Amino acid sequence: MADLTNILGGPWQPPSIGVALTAPPEVQAYDAMMAAGLTPPDKIIMDGKIHRFNSGTKGRGGFDKPGWYVFYGDGIAAGRFGCWRAGIEQQWREDTGTKLTVAQEMANGRRMAEAIKMRDAELAKSREVAADVVSEIWINAGAASADHPYLARKDVQPHGARVTGDGRLIVPLYDDSGELSSLQYISADGDKKYHQGGATGGRFWSIGVPAEGEAVYLAEGFATAATIHEITGKAVFIAYSASNLLHVTSILRDQYDQVVIVADNDKSGVGLNYAEQAAAKFGARIVMPPIEGDANDYHQAGHDLLALLEPKSNDWLIKADDFCAKPAPISWLVKHWLQANALIMVHGPSGGGKTFVVLDMCLRIASALPASALTDGTTWCGNRVTAGSVVYLAGEGHHGLRGRIAAWKQYHAGGNVSGSLNMHLSRDGCDLNTPEGYRRVSDAIRHNQITPSIIVVDTLHRFLSGDENSAQDAKTMLDACNALMQEFSCSVLLVHHTGVSEEAQHRARGSSAWRGALDIEISIVPPKSEDAPIEIIQRKSKDAEMSVPIFVNLKSVAINGWLDEDGEQVSSAVIVAADAPAKIEKMDKLSKHKKLFESAWWHGGAEERDGVPYVSRSAFIEYLVANQGLTEGTAKMYTKPSVSGKPVSDLLIGEIIASHEHGWIMLDEVEASAMMMRKTG
Repeated sequence: MADLTNILGGPWQPPSIGVALTAPPEVQAYDAMMAAGLTPPDKIIMDGKIHRFNSGTKGRGGFDKPGWYVFYGDGIAAGRFGCWRAGIEQQWREDTGTKLTVAQEMANGRRMAEAIKMRDAELAKSREVAADVVSEIWINAGAASADHPYLARKDVQPHGARVTGDGRLIVPLYDDSGELSSLQYISADGDKKYHQGGATGGRFWSIGVPAEGEAVYLAEGFATAATIHEITGKAVFIAYSASNLLHVTSILRDQYDQVVIVADNDKSGVGLNYAEQAAAKFGARIVMPPIEGDANDYHQAGHDLLALLEPKSNDWLIKADDFCAKPAPISWLVKHWLQANALIMVHGPSGGGKTFVVLDMCLRIASALPASALTDGTTWCGNRVTAGSVVYLAGEGHHGLRGRIAAWKQYHAGGNVSGSLNMHLSRDGCDLNTPEGYRRVSDAIRHNQITPSIIVVDTLHRFLSGDENSAQDAKTMLDACNALMQEFSCSVLLVHHTGVSEEAQHRARGSSAWRGALDIEISIVPPKSEDAPIEIIQRKSKDAEMSVPIFVNLKSVAINGWLDEDGEQVSSAVIVAADAPAKIEKMDKLSKHKKLFESAWWHGGAEERDGVPYVSRSAFIEYLVANQGLTEGTAKMYTKPSVSGKPVSDLLIGEIIASHEHGWIMLDEVEASAMMMRKTG
């Protein structure tokens, strides 16, 4: 007898009792379509023919049928289905609950090949019909005018676009042989649809004629391409979608030496992802707006799109001798503290006085009075102030701000400075790191014809959409701040909170991306006791030497003519200079603190964590009491990160040590290596 195991898939066995019956093949096919994200037809016919249906993807309701399927019902049901619009295609086979035999697998393979042939034939037929229809539509359509609502909103010219009878804009899609394949219809509100059945993959259009030896641009949409052409005068090709950038870049690189892909800066990152793939595979330069949106959005927001697209490169590299030949002194708004055209952050704990300090600086910048009119001239704590315009974005505490400004005016000039402050305040907050929020700020500044010297964001979390701990959300906010600096040639000052823990009192709350991007960072340290002053410490100054700390007090001011609802006097406060507390000997304190840390390390048994010296807080306190003659209370104060001038605080601020577990590890690599070498002999 012949061996049938190869045909039957092994020796036959009866089905085991209790195995659940599988669903009918039509139900299984329906579920597979649903799982693929499509809306299946009400009835599925398994006759081996291709069927079209409305797949539920974006289109023209029940008249649009981009979905298709071919299912065979004889034997083991199988076939293929998909959606041409969504780019979905899947193979499907009935689950019978048993393994297929070799014969069944072979039959299934033949069916799949037949289904692919049917799909390709139907697709070719559909595209052929669509090509004839769109050709007729394009020929008979009228030329678009610049006052078309969509073109007017995007502020671009038609560049050969046409219009339908119902007023929609039409732009064509050609293949690389110049044959018209499809059309894109754009309504007045920007909604875009392709002509049903037309081929779109690898199709494109161009605005302008490529010049010999010049780069050509490639953009996703028509308005973006039109904007780039109008700004540069160069040829711009339209891919119509991010996923099509790969196909079109491949075609362009066969004809042009230089291709520049202008990617959309969308939240999903899809535009940049496809642009990077195309650039890596075919060789192209990528340009992307630094703020969310496309090149048209960037241009309409008032930014220099030409500088972004074609940065000057002939003088990009300069000789070091030429670089330092002419002096380039730093410009200051408040000398040594607030730099012009810089990103600045002032942080401190809630209620610590940070807004009082920032407001005092800004009011001095904004004051148009002569030096003789102010109690201490046009300086801030002895530092020269340059007059300018201030935009104060206040997200909270407007009632308190009103009193603080009135008290400042009264204290410094007897209250007789009505209308002399060159300063504007926002009525509320907004999400500055969103396109809508950014435009609200930018449009308001330009509408009021303000040329700001500094824009204050008080506080950061009131103007941030997202999470301050997220590096990505921090980046979008920093991008918005940099865009404001570029657009208005000004500084931006962020008012922010410090962390809650003692270790975090000397740094800004949230992502480390904040500190890395700053030009100047300032801490406001609240008083340690009732008679102690507020300490203002500069934590970072990228382009200049660090300033010595400044000490101030809050002085109460009764505002003339201000009474509350009970008739009682309303008061606020102003910043006044204060004497520095008694200073510790000015020696190399960090060096002494490092030696103290190492001694505590040896005393505690020379512990280590991952090969790095580690000292627990209890071991540090024990060493200070046993070997330095300190009381336990004083020793604990020495190890508090929040106590300025003491070993742990200074070492943390200097980034010599870092918090770890219940103590600290040596962060300084040189010092850590030396300590470990001494330990090992």
